[in-house]
Amino acid sequence: MRKYEIYKELIDQKLTVVIRGDSYEEAVHTAEACVRGGIQSLEITFTIPQADEVIRHFADRDDVLVGAGSVLDAETAKLAIHAGARFVVGPNFNKETSILCNRYQIPYIPGCMTVNETVAALESGASIVKLFPGQAFSPSHIKAVKGPIPQVEVMPTGGVSLDNVQEWLKAGAIMVGIGGDITKPGSIGDYEAVKERAKAYVQAVKECVV
Repeated sequence: MRKYEIYKELIDQKLTVVIRGDSYEEAVHTAEACVRGGIQSLEITFTIPQADEVIRHFADRDDVLVGAGSVLDAETAKLAIHAGARFVVGPNFNKETSILCNRYQIPYIPGCMTVNETVAALESGASIVKLFPGQAFSPSHIKAVKGPIPQVEVMPTGGVSLDNVQEWLKAGAIMVGIGGDITKPGSIGDYEAVKERAKAYVQAVKECVV
């Protein structure tokens, strides 16, 4: 799958779920519950034990696009890509990671809080930046950033909820990342609740996009 095709799929879906967990099993079960709830994009974080194996579990699936999250450096990005990750997300911008992802034609979505970080990310080849932590900003921040940098696309992550997800999208977010607000019940084994939360978000995004 070419880089631009992956970007298009991510943008069309508008929603990716950030998967965390204390074990391989918890992460897989939580991610599977998200898929049953209609989620088609998963960001498997490298805070999970055996995160590369979790990515590999989903890599060949036709019903979900799997990527890697919490990627801090190029070494981790390479491990993720070889495990089958189709996109790479970081909480920060790392130039070496950007270079490596471009080499393999894998979308890199770095975390950026400032205009300087955003411009550096764009110059390195990133097409979308992750506004993180999103709870430190309001949806109006996107318009403010796009004033001087209209070519940037923004994905807020952290602080996005059912109450404000439509507000973020209407404010210009190209897509959103959701974590614990969907996945938290998985930490106590309540995967049915994870599925229902996922369904609620899918519906909210669908209503906004339509």
